Amino acid sequence: MTETGTQGRERAGDTGRVALVTGGSRGIGYGVAEALVARGDRVCITGRNEDALKEAVDKLGADRAMGVAGKAHDLEHQAVAVERVMEAYGRIDHLVNNAGTNPVFGPMAELDLAVVRKIYETNVVSALGFAQRTWAAWQKENGGSILNIASIAGVSASPFVGAYGMSKAAMINLTQQLAHEFAPGVRVNALAPAVVKTKFAAALYEGREEEATARYPMGRLGTPEDIGGAAAFLTSDEARWITGQTLVVDGGLFLNAGV
Repeated sequence: MTETGTQGRERAGDTGRVALVTGGSRGIGYGVAEALVARGDRVCITGRNEDALKEAVDKLGADRAMGVAGKAHDLEHQAVAVERVMEAYGRIDHLVNNAGTNPVFGPMAELDLAVVRKIYETNVVSALGFAQRTWAAWQKENGGSILNIASIAGVSASPFVGAYGMSKAAMINLTQQLAHEFAPGVRVNALAPAVVKTKFAAALYEGREEEATARYPMGRLGTPEDIGGAAAFLTSDEARWITGQTLVVDGGLFLNAGV
């Protein structure tokens, strides 16, 4: 383990850049934050639970990370999070829209439309809200990147998580719209992971992990570190000519399509 944490990742020197990662206290969001801190960025993570945020910040290292608690779809929280990052660090180079929800499983014909609206508010509308605020606060004049965490559910039919898939498809289109409007100064891309071993996705594999894993040519489910590595690339200078794209990170799952 390094001097200030990040769960064993080697920490690089200070890049001078700053990232805001929504839903970053655990799971994929934490994996992304960890990867960005490891390469030398400073990071602000958001999440609903103050204690979970504090624990995550302690692991990431208080010299490189801060947390702002709140619900992603709450407009006041969005404003406060961006304001606090600007106050603390003076810039927001990268926005990672990871906060998401999927409170319902079932066929589309039986979905409660109020729940569908909640999913869209958290998964899509909040992403646009954060993008608008980071654009106005820093990126419009100074450039940067936005990364939206979508899902393979957004690029194919996904039985029993249809509303979630719809929201992620909207997020992919939002990525394209913002990439077009924010160019050339701000690059906007998305990641579309398959099942990643997190508490959020536990219902998709818990109790039957061997069966779930058998579908993946790479022989395992994803980890937050897998997504963190892809996120670090797409927000790096090495990806400076990539925008409007959705990178599928699925352990080869789509190779089985049609078989």
